[in-house]
Amino acid sequence: MALIYEIGTVVETKKPHPCGGTLWTVVRTGADYKIKCNTCGRLVMLSPDELKKRIKRVIGE
Repeated sequence: MALIYEIGTVVETKKPHPCGGTLWTVVRTGADYKIKCNTCGRLVMLSPDELKKRIKRVIGE
């Protein structure tokens, strides 16, 4: 089963980012996902499998 997140979806990660934030917003979808930290604004690109491992729960849009 493939996970599909839409642009603008807010997700919570299991481990915090070095800035201390755990909430991220999906900015780009496709073969990879680009997520943006809601605390510091850092952008990270992840494969769908890596994103699935890191996500704790989906907050919403």
